[in-house]
Amino acid sequence: MNWQQDEPKVIDEEMLKQAIEEQGPQGQAGDISKKEGIQYEDVLQLRLDYRNILKIFHLWHFTSLTKLQLDNNVIERIEGLENLTNLVWLDLSFNNIQVIEGLEALVKLQDLSLFNNRISVIENLDTLQNLHILSFGNNAIAQLENVLYLRKFKHLRTLNLAGNPICEEESYKTFVTAYLPDLVYLDYRLLDEQTRETANTKYKYAVEAMQQNELQEQQAMEAQKISNEELQLHKDAFVEFLNGPQLFDSMFDEDPDGEKLALLPGMEALLESYPCKMEALCVQIFDAGLTQHAQRTAEVESFFTCSHEAVADNRQKAAQIAADFESSRRQKIVEMQQITDVELLEDNISSCQEQASQLSETLMSLELQLVDQLEDIFKDFERNISDMVGGFIEYVQGIFAQCRDLENQHHEQQLEIALATLEKVVKNELEEEIPDDMAMLLVDKDTVTNAVSASHDTHLLKIDNREDELLTRINSWMSGLLKSIHDEEVKRNRKRVSEIRNYVSYVKDELEDMRMSEHH
Repeated sequence: MNWQQDEPKVIDEEMLKQAIEEQGPQGQAGDISKKEGIQYEDVLQLRLDYRNILKIFHLWHFTSLTKLQLDNNVIERIEGLENLTNLVWLDLSFNNIQVIEGLEALVKLQDLSLFNNRISVIENLDTLQNLHILSFGNNAIAQLENVLYLRKFKHLRTLNLAGNPICEEESYKTFVTAYLPDLVYLDYRLLDEQTRETANTKYKYAVEAMQQNELQEQQAMEAQKISNEELQLHKDAFVEFLNGPQLFDSMFDEDPDGEKLALLPGMEALLESYPCKMEALCVQIFDAGLTQHAQRTAEVESFFTCSHEAVADNRQKAAQIAADFESSRRQKIVEMQQITDVELLEDNISSCQEQASQLSETLMSLELQLVDQLEDIFKDFERNISDMVGGFIEYVQGIFAQCRDLENQHHEQQLEIALATLEKVVKNELEEEIPDDMAMLLVDKDTVTNAVSASHDTHLLKIDNREDELLTRINSWMSGLLKSIHDEEVKRNRKRVSEIRNYVSYVKDELEDMRMSEHH
């Protein structure tokens, strides 16, 4: 073919625009589409086959794409697809790909073809759990055990490995059938019962042993998943690691003076009650955090529900008005095409243009109503979410103040014990043996006081830092949410205004063309 003689290419803007125009709507819809410009994020299917493409590039805006054809090119590496998270169907057949990579984000993918490449190992597909159809035919896969990797794909029903070195092994078909029992089609053929029975007989015990291992791994993974989801919930509520002794432990983790002071006679009893009291305060923050998170989530969901309903209702009204106008306009166009009187035609054209202007005013007025309505909804939401966050912050600050009070009490008691111990050492009245580390502290009053103060400062810093972290993150979350809502509304409004203007402009241009053709 001639394309093979061309210079290898990188996907660029020109290629994309050409491909979209070739595949895009024709006629009136095509004209409007060209006037509005190509919106990459709205494209659902894209054909880039037979274009001598060497490097995948410039596809990051195609976030709605569900089907992508990149077959029959000279692609050497799978890359640049990470934003195409809605992709369901991907064809990379007849290229020069050696390694499977760059597909991790395509979690909705159901049909993947890498037919006729240079792949030697099936790998890096772990996240593609929705795969139904998989083609690795005509590659360089030589290890039969590599097929075991595909056991994790529970929805896989069609597999093509024909044309690989593994197909030459005598046990190929029974091995694949035994270890992939849910397969329906292998190498273009339906797997019959006889093949399944033979495979089951030959590999029964090996498969059962593997299933047992997989079950244990699955249980461990599920337990880890639950743990991760729980932690993520705690992070979303800004109270992770406050449901136990973690804050208290962190206060002493980087406190060398505290470790020495803990060995003082009388400190054991003091350190028994302190961590329990600190943990109880932390749990109060934790419980309140989860409760507040649930309330904030409900408020956010309620806001988006109200907003979407308002937009949908407004769009429905606008769509009905536009549909009625379009129906009337088309009928009027047919009637005007029969008019031979120039003045009468001119009057009709002017009347239609006036109606188009009135349509524009009506639709713009509807859009303005929606903007005002959404602004009111947003203001209510902003007030509610601000009150929620403010109330939670006030509560949290009160609890952290109690944490500091608790630490201050501990500090005073610790200092009292340390100075009393020093006095006994000076008078040689201390009955207990003291370690060398502690003896270095019990030199004089300044040394003891400095050590106790350093330990106290370390503890307060940990408490302050955790409080600051919580407040900073929740405020950042709120401001980020409000900004994103505002930005999305501005974007929606601009797009809607552009749609109205482009449609009315198209209608008026068509009428103007009719007027010009009549004059000629």
